[in-house]
Amino acid sequence: MNHSAQPETPAWLGSAVAWLSPRRLRAQSVVLALCLWGVCAVDFATPGFFDRAGNIKFQDFLPFYVSARLIAQGRAGELYNQQVIAAEIEAIVHPASIQPGSGHRGAALPSANVRPANVQLPNLYGPQVGLLFVPLSRFSFPAAAWIWVAASLIAFFGCVYLLWRASPVLRPHSRIVGISALAFPPLFHFFVRGQISVLVLACFTVTFLALRADRSWLAGAALGLLVFKPQFLIAIPLLLLLARAWKTLAGLSASAFAQLAFAWIYFGSAVMRAYLDTLWHMSRWIGTAELRLANIQMHSLRSFWALLIPWPDAALVLYILSSVVVIVIAAAVWKSASPLALRFSALTLAAVLVNPHLFVYDLLALAPVLLLLADSALNNQQHPFSADLRWLSYLAFVLPLFAPLSRWTHFQPSVPVFALLLWVLFRHSANVAERAANDRLASQQARVV
Repeated sequence: MNHSAQPETPAWLGSAVAWLSPRRLRAQSVVLALCLWGVCAVDFATPGFFDRAGNIKFQDFLPFYVSARLIAQGRAGELYNQQVIAAEIEAIVHPASIQPGSGHRGAALPSANVRPANVQLPNLYGPQVGLLFVPLSRFSFPAAAWIWVAASLIAFFGCVYLLWRASPVLRPHSRIVGISALAFPPLFHFFVRGQISVLVLACFTVTFLALRADRSWLAGAALGLLVFKPQFLIAIPLLLLLARAWKTLAGLSASAFAQLAFAWIYFGSAVMRAYLDTLWHMSRWIGTAELRLANIQMHSLRSFWALLIPWPDAALVLYILSSVVVIVIAAAVWKSASPLALRFSALTLAAVLVNPHLFVYDLLALAPVLLLLADSALNNQQHPFSADLRWLSYLAFVLPLFAPLSRWTHFQPSVPVFALLLWVLFRHSANVAERAANDRLASQQARVV
């Protein structure tokens, strides 16, 4: 019996994959890019701080900008005083609301449309993140935000370029890769919110390139930099521990410790204790910081179960149990003999799925996964798993667009797709192990004969 024989691709899946021709994918990417960025242009065409929907332009950049200003003014001790943060934001958006002689230190900016800021954005990042933006604090908020998003777009396409260069089969398809990158829905959300998720993407990109160069410690050091968004480091250290990837785990630990130690030494114990207290007592502010419909903008196991199950305690238990399963599966893929692109994709998918606070803009971290899986699928078109990878990768790309529907369906379809991608990688790694075992057995039998 030939245990290494692969099952045939189902007819319906073959038809679905055949429909995903390069011409159709290119056309869909063009249409999607025009729609997303056309909406962005119309929405941001209004004067002042507010877009047409009444939201502050680049509003998520406000806490970073305020933190940078406080540090520049020697007020780092107030970084985690949420009342101070709220007052600073109000002073930026509505400088006219500050009464003369009030002693407020906020710089006066041109008046915007007079309407309430109507947003609470607590500072949830380590003080070292605010330090990164101190050079931008000398500019007005709109100028600083535009500088940041422009630099972020350059960094995003730089990461895509490096990953494309590392994907031999994708190299002839530079046009569709570029258009697809521009049409990537998380990029649109990242831009309009003024987030810093491009730093997460950069960490994962450097990790893959370091692993490709067989520099495991450096790869771990790049992953350790993610400590500025600690929710990304829930799954990865456990995965590396289970997989006994000691060099990578050591690099991660050293890098994360060095970043936190630097922040502790530079800012002092009081500031770091305030930061850790903010993270530890998240329940104090999460209800006001997150909108009531925040879960429909999230794409991880925590939000999936919270939407699907009306009982919070049961949803939490299911989140923990499913996270354990994801970590174990990803660890098995990581220590398998699968190609690096597949092993790295499993690690990234686990980090995304287990992340308890992952909004759509943080799905920028999946850009390397989608590129690497596309390259692997095209490079192994005769293998049955190629069809699975192509169709699931397509769904992983487009489904974040339909997240708002989960408000009524209470089902976030992107999360099962991410989990199915991880399962396909696991099945492939198991098949690789089985073939290797059969080859060893055949070799031993040949020697006996």
